[in-house]
Amino acid sequence: METRQITGVYGEVSGLPAPVSAHVREEQLQEPRIYTVTAEWSQSELVRCSRLRYLQEFTLISESNNHKSIRTVLPPGPCVSVSGELLSGFSPIRGLRAVIRDTSGHQLLEIWNCHGLRKCLNLTALNKHGRAYDDAQFGCLSWSECENKLLYVAERSKNASAETQDGGHAWRKDRSLYCEDWGEGLTNRSEPAICVVDLEIGAVSVLEGVPPDVSPGQALWAPGSQSVFFIGWYHEPFRLGLKFCSNRRSALFKIDLCGHCERLSGENLSVSNPRLSPDGSTLIYLQGAVFGPHNQCLSLQQLDLESGETSTLLDVVSRPQAGDFAGLYEALPSCCWSADSQRVMFSSACRNWKGLFLVDRRSKIVTSLSDNLSDSSSQLYGSWKLLTVQRDLMVVCCSSPNTPPTLRVGFVPRAGEAVSWQTLQEPVMTFDFSWKVLDVTPPSDEENANYPGLDFGAVLVKPSRPLGETRTPLVVFIHGGPHSQFPAEWNSTTAGLAKLGFAVLMVNYRGSTGFGQHSILSLIGQIGSQDVKDVQRAVLTALERDPNLDPDRLAAIGGSHGGFLACHLLGQYPESYRVCAARNPVINAATLLGTSDIVDWRYTSAGFHYSYDQIPTAEALAAMLQKSPIAHAAKIKAPVLLMLGGRDRRVSPHQGMELYKALKSRGSPVRLLWFPEDGHSLSGVDTQVDCFLNTALWLHQHL
Repeated sequence: METRQITGVYGEVSGLPAPVSAHVREEQLQEPRIYTVTAEWSQSELVRCSRLRYLQEFTLISESNNHKSIRTVLPPGPCVSVSGELLSGFSPIRGLRAVIRDTSGHQLLEIWNCHGLRKCLNLTALNKHGRAYDDAQFGCLSWSECENKLLYVAERSKNASAETQDGGHAWRKDRSLYCEDWGEGLTNRSEPAICVVDLEIGAVSVLEGVPPDVSPGQALWAPGSQSVFFIGWYHEPFRLGLKFCSNRRSALFKIDLCGHCERLSGENLSVSNPRLSPDGSTLIYLQGAVFGPHNQCLSLQQLDLESGETSTLLDVVSRPQAGDFAGLYEALPSCCWSADSQRVMFSSACRNWKGLFLVDRRSKIVTSLSDNLSDSSSQLYGSWKLLTVQRDLMVVCCSSPNTPPTLRVGFVPRAGEAVSWQTLQEPVMTFDFSWKVLDVTPPSDEENANYPGLDFGAVLVKPSRPLGETRTPLVVFIHGGPHSQFPAEWNSTTAGLAKLGFAVLMVNYRGSTGFGQHSILSLIGQIGSQDVKDVQRAVLTALERDPNLDPDRLAAIGGSHGGFLACHLLGQYPESYRVCAARNPVINAATLLGTSDIVDWRYTSAGFHYSYDQIPTAEALAAMLQKSPIAHAAKIKAPVLLMLGGRDRRVSPHQGMELYKALKSRGSPVRLLWFPEDGHSLSGVDTQVDCFLNTALWLHQHL
């Protein structure tokens, strides 16, 4: 196994494009109906070590006698690069396209129509605010109904008047003042402001009146375009990390253009993702608890804008029955309503799958629109991700462990009908390795006393042609979070390892999303024990059910909490594992307490209640240490590869350094890769190539 072979394989599996968003436009013709689907794709490019984005249009012609049936799909148009665009959005009527892009250090707002560029504003030169936000937490770009106004969120300008006061001494006094931000992945996001663009006069203004203890984001126009809905995250007494955390105290607000602001949701809740119905009568949003698990099963709330009454459309699912809807765990797409404003579509984790669902507001019945929830690997797609619903046409991204992302469309069905799905873009290639889903039941001595009867699962991916051996080495791949999921979807790391001849077991231990809220809660206070035993139980189950797997050649890999578990496995089962590769792992929860941007989770995960004024106690620190891999470091025998991001604010790179020094001091084989400009996700394209190459070589060397 050579470097060139490994990088070639990774370039092949990671360079496949994936659709990330879509827009549907309907031509106003009598017969037949013509739909234009504009899909945005993302693609990693290894030569330049960059992530490319491009648009591609598809034209769909309906049946003359049935507008909800596609007769013809015309060949797609050429791919048009949109790399460099931060935000974009189509207007609701005329299909104008607004774009905020970075050009030579300036942020520009452009408005495009069918004749080319219609208007361009230099937002940086106007100097009304700082940089526009393009992240998934705060960012937005919303058109008004009249198409003369736009909303977006940007960093509030610092008070320039301070520079001139007192001959500049006031400015000098505060120039080194610490400025909080929203943590990992949101560095320099400190004081967001809602910005309004009047396109008729080319003016930008910052909407005043937002409560001073609130950071606004996810803004959208209310009906009539004279007021704005937004989510406000409370930032007092201080900010906690927001990315991947659906448990931050926040509320739904409404503010008019004169600055009168009111809160529309309840107190001490976590809310997000407001979505307005097409008829303007109802606003839905996600709601969860504050603190506790960093990610959780959420309820779907509906606000009647006429009466002002809020009701629950979908409640939290504590413990789903086999084959039932398992709860809502993921963000809603920006367009998720049916045209009649009576049905809502969304994707969500469901056991070891990602499914597509419809909930009817009248009956509150949830229906699966995907055909992948039978826990049978005979299904072609294990993951269905909804990109948009417009004009009742759903655009989805489907994939499985051996089928790269595929763009598909189908109309919202009538009650009792199935969706007739049509593929717009097949993947460039598919792969002939096999996969199956495993259901795992813990034995009685590994049951959780407070939440008995829970099971969990895993996805096993096997190469079609092992590397000449009679048995296949098994790589145990563990997701981070811990409250996240490995659905049966395309994963370039898994695909690359399988193509190199390794079997890969992706484990969804108790605490993963998709198994109900009780499963999530069962892990609180049990990290380093229940989750470790679950992963080991999944491994034993896989070995028992597949005699072609080699029990003498096991590897453990994972990132963040997955790295935490991989290192735990080496210490708690030192005779079982031959090698480990961990990315930004939690090694010592006690020493992480003062450096992580989500200090609340450090207490919660160890079973302690958190409050902002918490002072560490000897009891809490001892419990955190006892639950950490460092407590078992002296028993580790297997070689360890560590990959650390120098700018990681969630799990300090000094965590990995702590294990590195502990292993070095004992003469244990250890290798450390340091990426000074990367954060927690190690998401740079060149970094990902480096990590895969070194991981594959490390596994091959020691297996």
